[in-house]
Amino acid sequence: MIDLHTHSTASDGQYSPRELVFKIADKGISVHAITDHDTADGLKEGAQAAKERGITFVPGIELNIERPNCEFHLLGLGLQTISRSLRDIIQFLQDSRINRNLEMIKRMNDDGIQVSFEQIQQEFEGQVIGRPHFAAWLEKHGIVKHRQQAFDKYLARGRPWYVDRTGANLDEAIVAIKDSGGLPVVAHPMSLYLSWSKIEPVMQDFKERGVCGMECFHPGARVTECLRLEELAQKLGMFVTAGSDFHGEKIRVDRRPGHCCGDKKIDDRFWYEELFPALQKNYGTWSPEF
Repeated sequence: MIDLHTHSTASDGQYSPRELVFKIADKGISVHAITDHDTADGLKEGAQAAKERGITFVPGIELNIERPNCEFHLLGLGLQTISRSLRDIIQFLQDSRINRNLEMIKRMNDDGIQVSFEQIQQEFEGQVIGRPHFAAWLEKHGIVKHRQQAFDKYLARGRPWYVDRTGANLDEAIVAIKDSGGLPVVAHPMSLYLSWSKIEPVMQDFKERGVCGMECFHPGARVTECLRLEELAQKLGMFVTAGSDFHGEKIRVDRRPGHCCGDKKIDDRFWYEELFPALQKNYGTWSPEF
């Protein structure tokens, strides 16, 4: 099995990078990518843990991209360093995340929930704060029964405390990932909320702008949708990836390492070793200069 989409405590996951890699290895997964949201902070620890466990580590990142009325995320897989251009995008996205969090706090306060951003930061020290942490705080303090209820009532798109995020420019993100030695991949394409008649020209446009791959297999899509996305990727000449988008059982109980749509195991056929030649030379290591 492989898994090219997971999250650690460096962003909004449940497990530290080391704990995550060990959990992945215990599941029999042989190729693993950490793709934290808008940060590369967990990659060095993850790479060292992967070396200890003898599994192939794929350094990655998941960037939020600006596009209206949808959730557009771009994976960068096989990063060899963090280029200046990627560092600048990460800083921009982290600043926008803070502004978003502050607006969410204001809306909570306006609705009678008295909490400060500093209080939430203290409870999740060392983590990049996002909606899952708000949900965890609401559960811990008895405002909701469980985290999913926090999203359903307050934090999901269209709910009273939801705030849109400012994303990075797609073309700049593509260049930044490639500058860092990685390959840009569209994450969970169904989150673009496009009809089947519109998704092909959009993906064709992305490819022409430099996107190399498409995450066709993801637990947020139906099996039939994933198979249809795979056919589209092959038609357009984009490589196909698959990932669990695993954050941890306490965060998303319906997602398991090494599994994707229909809870199917992610087969080794989704690992294209020839696309990542540097990983073959530097098996299980990642030591970028910042």
